[in-house]
Amino acid sequence: MNATRIAVVATVALAACASMSDPAGTSDPAALDRLARDAIRASFRAQGIAKLDRLDQDAVQQACSSPQPPSDEIARRLEAAEQATIRWPEDGNYLGDWREGEKLAQNGRGMTWTDAPGAPSGGNCYNCHQLAKAEISFGTIGPSLYHYGRLRGVTNAADPAAATIVKYTWGKIWNSKAYSACSTMPRFGHAGVLTQAQVRDLMALLLDPKSPVNEP
Repeated sequence: MNATRIAVVATVALAACASMSDPAGTSDPAALDRLARDAIRASFRAQGIAKLDRLDQDAVQQACSSPQPPSDEIARRLEAAEQATIRWPEDGNYLGDWREGEKLAQNGRGMTWTDAPGAPSGGNCYNCHQLAKAEISFGTIGPSLYHYGRLRGVTNAADPAAATIVKYTWGKIWNSKAYSACSTMPRFGHAGVLTQAQVRDLMALLLDPKSPVNEP
């Protein structure tokens, strides 16, 4: 349940305890949304790098946090809009250092109010995915990425035959909602969580044949 809906439930519960009547008209969905937004904003303050704009939802977040999922037509329109936001590698180089990518995959820090502006964040990939055979602690929210490149036949990312997989992987990491509007995967590049250089390193972790992800 997203933060807005949690606040709605809390607001309704408090109102029910306070009075059986509804003088404020809180049964109206629009009024409930306003109450929820007001309650959320009243509960947070801007501090350090954490500003209140983090509470603002964009179009795709609003559509995917509503009680009903967006229709196929709306989802396709949202995905097209998100696709247009993807920033492809400026120099055409998609792969970095898989060793740095592994560090990013293990690192879950970043974007907290105590962090210095511009401090690098981690990718925290193992929180949702299995990547390497040796890793014994990983999440299962997302699919296993073990043998990601190997299963897709990527033996050389520079090979034109691999171009489709390479470009898809970059786009998915940069903005997952460009491929599935209501994806729960963070929009690492779009949201500024990771830099282009960091995305390159994660790309190498997934696609480099020498990476532990693709070990036999």
